[in-house]
Amino acid sequence: MTRIPTDPRTDSAAIRRLADRARTDLDDLHAVLDASLVGSLAIVSSEGLPWCVPMLYARDGERVLLHGSRGAGALGLAAGGVPAALSVVLLDGIVVAETLFDSSANYRSAVVHGTLTALDGDDKKSALEVLSDRIIPGRVSEVRESTRKELAATTVLAMAVERWTVKVRDAPPSEPSGADRGGWAGVVPLESVARAAQPASWIAATTPVPASVHALLRGGGADGGCECG
Repeated sequence: MTRIPTDPRTDSAAIRRLADRARTDLDDLHAVLDASLVGSLAIVSSEGLPWCVPMLYARDGERVLLHGSRGAGALGLAAGGVPAALSVVLLDGIVVAETLFDSSANYRSAVVHGTLTALDGDDKKSALEVLSDRIIPGRVSEVRESTRKELAATTVLAMAVERWTVKVRDAPPSEPSGADRGGWAGVVPLESVARAAQPASWIAATTPVPASVHALLRGGGADGGCECG
């Protein structure tokens, strides 16, 4: 069950530093997770060593779905029901202040904690489809179903969100006083956008661009067409 961290004295996940940037509404967590596709998954190995790797993910209600090759040793360890943390950050702008000390960044970040479990059967197949459609909207309906061999070669993990924190900065630089006044200050916005799609070399020029790619371009903020004919 998801719970909202509210008391920094008793909650190990509560934000203590710059607590005014914390968000405690579940919708804020969903917004950050849904705005990104990549997070860093961290666990501690059976040898007591840290393990952290960037992974594609998708939010499915109150759980996070991840997948990878069945042959990946570290992923196999993660599938054994170990505690894990997933960190997601979106860099929205560089805050240019009149001093180095006050310069900063605007961002949205989330850290979710939970236990990883391996999925199988219909739940595994369904989770892969949810993950695929999250990355390429509508692609599942455009291609054949995954084969048994493909499913067997893939590990699919689900992490029920047990604890979480969200932190957001969306503000201009602090206004200076005295000797620090006089230089330029402001924010340089940053964003990731989808560029025009590039067809594979073996695709005929007359092959229509699928709806899923058009949806991906729209979702990515691209304003041009596809170089796919």
